[in-house]
Amino acid sequence: MDVILELLKNLTDPQWIVDHGGLYFVLFIIFAESGLFFGFFLPGDSLLFIAGMVIANSLHPFDSNVVNLIFWILIIGIGGILGNYVGYWFGKKSGDYLLQRKDTLLFKKKHIHQAKEFYDQKGGIAVVLARFIPIVRTFVPIVAGLVKMEFKKFSTYNILGGFLWTSLIMTVGYLLGENVWVKNNLEKILIGIILVSVAPVIFKMIQGKLKKKPATSEPL
Repeated sequence: MDVILELLKNLTDPQWIVDHGGLYFVLFIIFAESGLFFGFFLPGDSLLFIAGMVIANSLHPFDSNVVNLIFWILIIGIGGILGNYVGYWFGKKSGDYLLQRKDTLLFKKKHIHQAKEFYDQKGGIAVVLARFIPIVRTFVPIVAGLVKMEFKKFSTYNILGGFLWTSLIMTVGYLLGENVWVKNNLEKILIGIILVSVAPVIFKMIQGKLKKKPATSEPL
């Protein structure tokens, strides 16, 4: 546990990232978080922001920062897209096994059928929007494979979401990368990014609990 906490602490330090593989390290983390179920705890949004900052302050591998930004958006975006494909493949391979199991307290086949109906109707939007939500983005491609979402449809939204996610956050990090205030308050900014990312999930949970509460009748 201490090792994981130490890693998460270092992942918010641009200089540590540069010293330990730089943007290639970011590429690996984005790949892992995008589809490997054990990578759900990794801070992808924060890393993409820091990657943009690193690009703004270095000339690698090209002599133009703008060209470097485009290059790394493409490379890291592809890493996230491939990660989603791995998650989709894992879900697809494990789907038949799960459907053969008997219902338990924690697992019910009807949930898989409900998920399939959702993915058939709104799966594309889910794949795109999940990119911007921590934890959720790790499991959405796995569930997409589990319910056997059409591969062509999954691929379209996977590629769209992957490049949209990386380009937006990395560009913001790039544009603010040389700002002194941003450098001095990086930790607060990263916390803010995380809070903004998880806000929709928290709101949805609270909304769901409020809807479940039975209406109380007024006293006569």
